[in-house]
Amino acid sequence: MSTPETPEEPRSADDGTPAEGAQVSEAEAELAAQRLERERIERRKAERQGPIEAGAKLSGTAADLLAAVRAVESGEKPPATVFEEARPAPRRPAPEPVRRAPVVPEGPAAPAEGTVGEVREVLTRGGAPAALAAPAAAALGEDAADLLREDPWQLLRVPGVRPEQADGFARALLGGEAGPDDERRGRALTVWLLEQAAAAGHTVLETAALTEALGRQGVLGPEDAVRNAIAEGDVLVFQDAVGEAVGEDEEQPVRVLVGLERCALAEESLADGLARLINSAPKQDGAAEEWERAASAAEGSAADLIRAASGHGLVLHTGGEAALAEPAALLNAAHGMGLRAWAATHSPVGRERFASRVDGPAVATVAGLLSGAEGPGRDPEGALAVDLLVVLDAPQLDVETAALLSESLPDGARLVLSGDPAVLWSVGPGRVFADLLAARACPQIASRRPDPGPLGELVSGIGVGELLQVEAPEKEVVIVPVRDAGEAVHRTVQLVADSVPRALGVPAEETQVITPGHGGAVGTRVLNAALKERLNPGPGRFAGFDPGDRVAWSPAPGRTLPGRVVGADGQGLRLDCAGETVVVPRDRVEQTVRHGWALTAHQAVGARWPAAVVVLPGDAVPALSRPWIYTAFSRADRHLSVVHGVDQALQRAVAEVPAKPRTTRLPVLLAPQLPGAAD
Repeated sequence: MSTPETPEEPRSADDGTPAEGAQVSEAEAELAAQRLERERIERRKAERQGPIEAGAKLSGTAADLLAAVRAVESGEKPPATVFEEARPAPRRPAPEPVRRAPVVPEGPAAPAEGTVGEVREVLTRGGAPAALAAPAAAALGEDAADLLREDPWQLLRVPGVRPEQADGFARALLGGEAGPDDERRGRALTVWLLEQAAAAGHTVLETAALTEALGRQGVLGPEDAVRNAIAEGDVLVFQDAVGEAVGEDEEQPVRVLVGLERCALAEESLADGLARLINSAPKQDGAAEEWERAASAAEGSAADLIRAASGHGLVLHTGGEAALAEPAALLNAAHGMGLRAWAATHSPVGRERFASRVDGPAVATVAGLLSGAEGPGRDPEGALAVDLLVVLDAPQLDVETAALLSESLPDGARLVLSGDPAVLWSVGPGRVFADLLAARACPQIASRRPDPGPLGELVSGIGVGELLQVEAPEKEVVIVPVRDAGEAVHRTVQLVADSVPRALGVPAEETQVITPGHGGAVGTRVLNAALKERLNPGPGRFAGFDPGDRVAWSPAPGRTLPGRVVGADGQGLRLDCAGETVVVPRDRVEQTVRHGWALTAHQAVGARWPAAVVVLPGDAVPALSRPWIYTAFSRADRHLSVVHGVDQALQRAVAEVPAKPRTTRLPVLLAPQLPGAAD
């Protein structure tokens, strides 16, 4: 990277809101589509008569587990022997609970006022905040008050509630009956820990990891707690064969895993949907000669991608920003053959960027495609009306979204998943793209188009674990060293407001600040307050916002849409997001809208800006990893400033800190369904 100088010298969560007017919002439509698809998945699950199988000739622990699964299916408690044997050392460390900001789900009707009132009364008796009444009624249903009286630890199902708060509530309601060994407490904490694991990206946890985490929460009998949660149907248990038994008398090695039903159903559905695409020949919608002519007209890895897509139902494509030319060439070739071909991106910003590369209006966001707000719509059978779907930003697919996509594709369709494998993984559970790349279950086309210039060279080096010193004659990369948090905030504001516009001609509204987190002395909250004061000062008349403020609106968990405030009225806060007007009702603003001059790397993924200022204060060291740095640095098209206060920790993170592991089942679920699996 260049020498230190200024350009002058050269981890929350959220919900949707109604769209403007009487129209149904994209978030509402998306959630409705997801509910319908999940109902379809559950119907398929109900049709399966046999117990969960994941290997043959199981004995010992595996046989006990299978007996436990069958016992649960018949309404009995599983035998205690399932967890009595010595626990194997976990292959991955127990995950620390990671919480996203509270989410108020959109879609279901608001709970009845009577229900909210009853819940408020119970909460007040237990010393819990009355403000939790509405979310508790929404989370627990119309019998919420009775449930909380019978089992106070059910309060943990309310977003944002932590174990110590639920313990205090239980003591206030139950008195001496409440204790750390209460069976209800163990069950509730089992579910809570799995929810935290899902927020951290895991679809399941190994039992050893889960029981260890329960022990840290003071549960005296963690194995009993897990067994009780399984027996009551709060969680699901799985056994996956690992390796092969050496001889007929040898015990089959297995992993015993526990997960939430929603994650388990989604991962199972995803494996089924992907296997259907892999195992079925694509629809003969164009002669082989046409595909070959299209491939011959393309160049390099674009030709490889076209040939792979011509004969396979699932294809993986990897590459950076420059590599987007290759899926664009595939789409244009498919359009030339008269096929119904569409692309889907993670964000509206990515949609607009990619649309300029493609002939015709054939680009949507993933959320808009699933909801029907964008894209070709669905055929009479309920499948997406496409012959070819290219999903960009594929690393951002969590298992639930990916399952909806795979289940929505018609028989004979082609699916191409394209993305940069070095960026941060999805906010939701799973590592779909990485799992598929590792499984090698379908053709993989690696782009041979590197991102150009000093920025491309810098980011490519980070991707392989090297922080390179790049030549930046046009000040494409600039390092700004700082000594403390105050100086980091000052220099960041100076860069955005003065130095970058004057030295490089990039206006402040086209420069994005990226920092590791929301809190802390140099988090998004502090930086946004400082940037607002400098760039758009005002009293914050509309719930802390003024016209002209840059914002980040989150219509659903894991989705962030950059926008700008254009005003407010009786309906709520009015935003312009990628050219579309959105009205956020007053009661949703605090939960779903933040100022957006500064974002986290997870919020920024899927979008790029002419200039980016990446802020690395001294307290950011624990958050730094190679994927985080790669993602943050690669958001810049023309110029990158790094406000650097972490000394050698930056280089160490690039070289030594890979992505945190996630525990998933997709490879195990997919493998038996692939060609040759029975051999």
